[in-house]
Amino acid sequence: MRDHVQFLGAFVKRPFDTGAVAPSSARLAERMAEGMGLEAAETVVELGPGTGVFTRTIEAHLKPEAHLLCLEINPQLAEMLAARFPRAQVVNDCAENLTQHLKAGGRSSPDCVISGLPWVAFSPERQERLLGAVVAALRPGGRFATFAYLHAAWLPPGRRFRRLLESNFPRVESSAVVWRNLPPAFVYRCQK
Repeated sequence: MRDHVQFLGAFVKRPFDTGAVAPSSARLAERMAEGMGLEAAETVVELGPGTGVFTRTIEAHLKPEAHLLCLEINPQLAEMLAARFPRAQVVNDCAENLTQHLKAGGRSSPDCVISGLPWVAFSPERQERLLGAVVAALRPGGRFATFAYLHAAWLPPGRRFRRLLESNFPRVESSAVVWRNLPPAFVYRCQK
């Protein structure tokens, strides 16, 4: 319950950076991890971890020596994440600076990037900058996963984001809907 209250507070303060009034469900987190190759990954990046629902699932799949970099723009959530997930390198910064934080951690290209960012709440220009940073950072063959709320995916901003994914990745797939998420959502899985 504490996570829900903290997440709602983050939404009230910065709705366009938070994008949701409640954390994602554990079911959506598992769907995000499916097919990402986390068990074999050396370097994994999480964008917009919020209260850590996806982070917990990612860590459960990683081998002990893998590196997990989490970029969270909200300073209170970043501080909470760093305390909750000491194994992860939690950075309070924008996802656009992904490459510099990978280098600071002694890494070059991640094997996969998992994003909890509220893509459809962003302007087209911001979407392009953020996704450009992801594509530039990912290794060849690297994987990217993010989710979309079912109700918003078919609106113009949601359709625009799908086209942006398709213009940046040769392979874009959609998962089945996770109905036990508030609101229902599905996962985009992309490969560079």
